Amino acid sequence: MSKKIALVTGANKGIGFETAKQLAQQGITVIAGSRNEAKGKAAVQELIKLGLDVEFLKLDVDNEADLDAAYEYIDKKYGKLDILINNAGIQVESNNWGENTVTNIGEQVLRETLDTNFFSVVKLTNKLLPLIKKSNAGRIVNLSSILGSLNLHADPASPIYDSKLFAYNASKTALNAYTIHLAHALKQTGIKVNAAHPGWVKTDMGSDAAPMDVTDGAKTSVELALIDEDGPNGKYLHLGQELPW
Repeated sequence: MSKKIALVTGANKGIGFETAKQLAQQGITVIAGSRNEAKGKAAVQELIKLGLDVEFLKLDVDNEADLDAAYEYIDKKYGKLDILINNAGIQVESNNWGENTVTNIGEQVLRETLDTNFFSVVKLTNKLLPLIKKSNAGRIVNLSSILGSLNLHADPASPIYDSKLFAYNASKTALNAYTIHLAHALKQTGIKVNAAHPGWVKTDMGSDAAPMDVTDGAKTSVELALIDEDGPNGKYLHLGQELPW
């Protein structure tokens, strides 16, 4: 099969939905993963009405059975996976992005955030790696955030210095570490692994005050999904610009 196959997690809304749309507009078959079946199917129908090759997959990244089912579905139907966009993520600790939560964060919130934003990404990616290795040019994109940058968090002059939501930020820092380690592990293959910062985007998580809309917010993930063999690997990027770890 020459046509590329992509899986986008958390694809029923926001950046995930727009990422699925933009990839499908490039002639790629997109599997749109969503933990909410009704919302996921409705989102996919919107894209199908636009003439795009998109299909729904029930995928709660925190559910082990869903991870197994995703592998079986993709393996049986396509036998490979060219693009994995680890987009699904949560932020549950505060509506105030200028708050520092580190001294009062509850263990449950910390574990819940890391489970979804980090551990589930590792589990799903490792589960699907055998299928990605069957691609001629596998691409893995981990949706990170500039808030995962330790360098910028430690710099009083940086724009994120006062944004200290500990659970969310730590989960993205851990995701960045996974990106570096996975890129190293796969450096002798044709697979490229990168972390994407979408920007501050108007979404349920990003708020209406954000300066970017979802069309621009999806661009980095899509660009990294479509890079050629000379493209970046093991990098932390936003719209082609490298960010400090």
